[in-house]
Amino acid sequence: MVPTETKSVEGKDAVWKKALDLLKRPTSLGLAGTLGIAVGVIGWGGFNTAMEATNSLEFCTSCHEMRDTVYQEYKTSIHYSNPAGVRAICSDCHVPKDWTHKIVRKVQASNELWGKLTGSISTPEKFEAKRLELAKHEWARMKASDSRECRNCHSFQAMDFQHQRPKSAEQMQKAMNEGGTCIDCHKGIAHKLPDMTTGWKSIYSDLVAAAATTAPKAGASVTTLATKGFWLTKPASADAAVDGRLLAPTPVAVLESDGGFVKVAVSGWQQEGAERIVYALQGKRIFVAALGSDTVDKVEHGKTVTDPDTEQKWTEAKLAVWVKSDLMTAEAARVDAFGQEMFGASCGLCHAAPPLGHYLANQWIGNLNAMKRFVALDDEQFRFLQKWVQLHASDTGGHK
Repeated sequence: MVPTETKSVEGKDAVWKKALDLLKRPTSLGLAGTLGIAVGVIGWGGFNTAMEATNSLEFCTSCHEMRDTVYQEYKTSIHYSNPAGVRAICSDCHVPKDWTHKIVRKVQASNELWGKLTGSISTPEKFEAKRLELAKHEWARMKASDSRECRNCHSFQAMDFQHQRPKSAEQMQKAMNEGGTCIDCHKGIAHKLPDMTTGWKSIYSDLVAAAATTAPKAGASVTTLATKGFWLTKPASADAAVDGRLLAPTPVAVLESDGGFVKVAVSGWQQEGAERIVYALQGKRIFVAALGSDTVDKVEHGKTVTDPDTEQKWTEAKLAVWVKSDLMTAEAARVDAFGQEMFGASCGLCHAAPPLGHYLANQWIGNLNAMKRFVALDDEQFRFLQKWVQLHASDTGGHK
């Protein structure tokens, strides 16, 4: 009788013998499996090597579009050279570390090959023309990921606020407590900040150009693009003394068109004791028109209400006036886009722009005036921005 242990050993030997026989057969599953593993390892290694090669600083600066522009700016930044000797290269800021997001980002970046082939930024002039557009794409990506790549090196938890400048420490802790993210405030860290005005100026130029070739017609609803003088009766020329002014953006209804002038219907509210100003809404300091002293008596009045919070009396006001037919547009959506672009460029440069619905219409006046010295807007542009923001405040049915 053969011992059980001997049978067990013989069984194992037989298994190994069969396995070796399979490996010796060129067409066997064993050989196919071995080759599959080898190909997989080599393929994966090659793919990963190529992936990492495209993350190198040398690769990122191998084309003149990057080497002659943003790379030169990067070399003057603290991310390139600093007392600690720690350098963040392109991929550290622009490519996720984790595999899933990295693959997604690489697929997205493949679109840049088309830009290279078509020469969309092949000259410094072309690059500058698209700098804002390119930057906004990257800022949006970083915002959406909560500045994931920034947080590979920086985190609120690791910060020693005592060793930061007082103002910086205050802003950092505010962002930490309110859910702010790095790119909200740090848009011009490694590269030159784009001209933030180019976006809204381009929209405005298009609106003005279109308005110059399209005269408003009776029955149309149009919005003023700039402050416009008005007359109670059609003037002989635009040089005639005005009877008041309309402030932009003000929607008006076109009643009549005659040559280079149109008669429009203006409506709003007047506050008792301040009748020379027409406001867009009762109780809201949103300016529609400034009336001349002789114009006040020409206003048609409707109902009067008393504001329960201030006990001020407000009366509905209507007025038909003549204005020049230029600088008015029926493209309300484009006017809204213009205001949105101006707001983002002016109020979202140094910090995250507050939600439009964060303040009441009257509160926006003080908030914007406090920041006026930091924005590159003239008085006309600032008035436009203030009114647009007020019309989108929490108590005017605007954006929340």
